Amino acid sequence: MTTQRRERAPRQADVARLAGVSQSAVSRVIGGDPEAAARIPEDTRRRILDAVKELGYVPNLSARKLRNKTNRLLGVHTFEPVFPHARENFYFEFLLGIEERAEEIGYDLVLFTSTGASDGRRRVYRDGTNRLNVADGTVLLGVATDKADLARLWQEGYPFIHIGRRDVPGADIPCVIPDYFGITGDIAGRLAALGHRHVAYLREHLEMEPYEDRRRGYADAVERLGLIDRSPGFRGEIGLDDAWLDELARGPETAVVAESERLAEALRHGLRERGREVPADLSVVVLEGIGPDASLRWEHLDIPRKEIGRTAIDALVAIVDDPAARSESVVVPCSIVDGDSTAPPAPKEPAPHA
Repeated sequence: MTTQRRERAPRQADVARLAGVSQSAVSRVIGGDPEAAARIPEDTRRRILDAVKELGYVPNLSARKLRNKTNRLLGVHTFEPVFPHARENFYFEFLLGIEERAEEIGYDLVLFTSTGASDGRRRVYRDGTNRLNVADGTVLLGVATDKADLARLWQEGYPFIHIGRRDVPGADIPCVIPDYFGITGDIAGRLAALGHRHVAYLREHLEMEPYEDRRRGYADAVERLGLIDRSPGFRGEIGLDDAWLDELARGPETAVVAESERLAEALRHGLRERGREVPADLSVVVLEGIGPDASLRWEHLDIPRKEIGRTAIDALVAIVDDPAARSESVVVPCSIVDGDSTAPPAPKEPAPHA
């Protein structure tokens, strides 16, 4: 007797992919609200309806009923303070994208800033109560994520999306994920295309999923491209010491990938003390954004934070409209910003201080 595998029913996310639109656009077209549907261009509506017909998608009536009871209010919860220095803060452009997209699709926002606990950490729950419940769903972001809160939100079925990948045991947390794995591999590939074969990695002390993705992407590219990396950072050691600076000044390495601008600046200063220069003697790429006061126009990874904020709102609205979509994460491509810190490898002369 042959057992056939049962295929899952098509979801709004499948319709959105086939039509080449956001899930929120699909929701507005098929959600039974003529005013919301009228805001979608005619050609977009046609593509969505064609995709619905092709896939045989049937709207979730219970989800639609739930949607009609919402107040069109979305939350934003940060696990650490972003004010009063939000403009200089890493999160500022995320917030811009979140606000911009919510306004475009007719949602109001509430920013949860008063959920701090006595230990200085911001938590979703206080006295056993989920204070996010005032909103239909919430975008969560921050470095100091409380994974116990994420697990509880997931178990309770509250609609949310997290900006940045987070692994939570027993819960398939929906996230908007910058593609650090892919872009770090692209950076290594760009160095290889310039002719670099002996490379090195400078590692920060942070142990979080975004840094794990960078490290996996780099290690995968090193193996795939046949590069040689003997650096302490590649083996998991943190930082940059004098012994390794001496090795970089006189050894075969011609390119370095640094996880932070801080490490890149320390490398440049240490090399200069040893008679070496970036990029004449050593090319350097930084795996984060660069501040306006950088001493060199570093080639670096760029995170499309505003786009990620916009994507988070679309993903959250899709979850609010269709709870079955709450396990689906979205990966957003990153890019490389050209700078003055890379060049083809030059023959290495003995270091002046060697």
